[in-house]
Amino acid sequence: MFNMIRATHPALFCLATLLLTLPLAAQQDPPQTGSSSSSAIPSQQIQESTSQARIAHKTEAGGSAITLENSEPLFDIAVALNACGYDADLAASSPVRLAIREEVNEELRNSAPARDSRDAICLYIRDHTLADKAQDIAQYVSLALYTTPPPALAPSVGETELPPDSTQVVNILPLLRAFNEQLHLHALYVEHLPDYQALNDAVHGPLTKMVLSSNIAVRMPTSGYDGRRFLVLLEPMLAPSTTNARIYATDYIAVASPNGATRTIHMDQVRHIYLQYVVEPLIYARAAAMDRLLPLLKPIHEAPIDFIYRSDISAYITECLIRAIEARLLEFDFPRPAKPNAVTQRTDMIHYDADVAAYEKKTEALRRELVERDMRQGWALTEYFYNQLLLTERDSTSLKEDIGQMVYGMDVDRERKHESQIAFYPEGTNGTIRRTPPPITGIRLAEMDLMKGDLVTAEDIAQKILADPKGDHPEAHYVLAQVELMQKSPEDAMEHFTEAIKTSKNPRTLAWSHIYLGRLYDTQPDRPKAIEEYKAALTVRDSAPDTKAAAEKGIKAPFATPRRAQQPADDDNTPLDPSGKAEKEAYRPDPK
Repeated sequence: MFNMIRATHPALFCLATLLLTLPLAAQQDPPQTGSSSSSAIPSQQIQESTSQARIAHKTEAGGSAITLENSEPLFDIAVALNACGYDADLAASSPVRLAIREEVNEELRNSAPARDSRDAICLYIRDHTLADKAQDIAQYVSLALYTTPPPALAPSVGETELPPDSTQVVNILPLLRAFNEQLHLHALYVEHLPDYQALNDAVHGPLTKMVLSSNIAVRMPTSGYDGRRFLVLLEPMLAPSTTNARIYATDYIAVASPNGATRTIHMDQVRHIYLQYVVEPLIYARAAAMDRLLPLLKPIHEAPIDFIYRSDISAYITECLIRAIEARLLEFDFPRPAKPNAVTQRTDMIHYDADVAAYEKKTEALRRELVERDMRQGWALTEYFYNQLLLTERDSTSLKEDIGQMVYGMDVDRERKHESQIAFYPEGTNGTIRRTPPPITGIRLAEMDLMKGDLVTAEDIAQKILADPKGDHPEAHYVLAQVELMQKSPEDAMEHFTEAIKTSKNPRTLAWSHIYLGRLYDTQPDRPKAIEEYKAALTVRDSAPDTKAAAEKGIKAPFATPRRAQQPADDDNTPLDPSGKAEKEAYRPDPK
């Protein structure tokens, strides 16, 4: 995640307060991918894919949207990382990892050019090391997923379309090509394809079972390819303890390494990203109607969850619903009582019924404990959705049929009061598949200050980042533009948004900079330029529904500065105000 004094504009303050109710820069914790050679899987649930650039490759209409595969670019990068000291979970890894490392070491011992290529790529890796080890590896995994197979090993998309974290290490690719050539990695990969295939075969069954059980839980069949994909990539050269779960546009990806002893992956973590694949479209299809749920964000403002969930009601609702489904899917290490094969006397069934009742009581208590833990971790609506799921199970209706009632029928005041009574765990105790976020520093700290309404501190941090040659200049311009809006300086805001557009590689920053410029042009008014900016926002590769909706709304009708409405005295029922401005709601544009 990332992330004054001059002439005024008559509509600026209204515009600024409205803009700051929307997401800042890209706050998402993006996913990871690659090219492929994959397992042969006979079922209709999960299909193998061919050895092509994964993300660039488009699945045929009517084909499977769920695949289990391997990626040769990911293999190449993982081998390079291992050659440069990446030893995480080595003892728990698959034997193929140790075998490949030994073969690479043998090649290095016998070839000076191979050692030279190794030294060059290791120097690059050391120079781009991140303090957070998970993020450090994740940036290379992200790059591999958008890299074509050897010998090209080139980005499969334009540089502006690469995942934001991968752009920091994209210049490793020329070094990777030399490393691949000198160590004959393609031949090494082909040699060990049977080992990879065996691992795929071992994972295929449990993965299929997970998909089926998840679909049964929500009573939704697996559909064919509809433009979205769920991919599981196995790479045994990575650490088995870490699952890289990512979402890139319409691709939901889990990158995992099988355990050496059990040949299993963390299926609970893979299931989590699969449930996002299933649930997100149902929630985001109703994103425009989520405003009534915004008060639910206020009680979780200090919850130990990522900023994106405390500021985006759709993301928060999605995660709470997923956790409720996971609680319903919870598996136990003790069996359900078996029904007697032959009933010899009446007491046999009485004892069986009593055993079943005790089993169900015990399992329900354990599920409720998980729900309680999730709520205390910040997912305060988990219990609400858990109870709603129980009702759908009794009615035998699907989640797709019931999601509208779950969302629209929610008693917001009641749930908000319930949230306010939850004692959240301290920061850092959240048991989520996402890694613990690093300390908030730099541009993200500036964004946090901006959201709190501390414009002076936000501006000071952003200016310092601009003064640093290695600072994140695009995001600094993006923050400064919003500061200028709040300080009623539209001309300076437009300059900073323009600079962000020129230099940013973050799709969300680019898209929203265009949208904000479009709204500023509408207030001048300069309708042709405004439409040009809204159309530019639609061309940026940011798939978030709010971005598309805002841009299309701007094209349909000019942005209108709303009139200030009389606000009631402050009370505890006021919706969360992330900008720090109590009268924020007065500046929302009227629905079109």
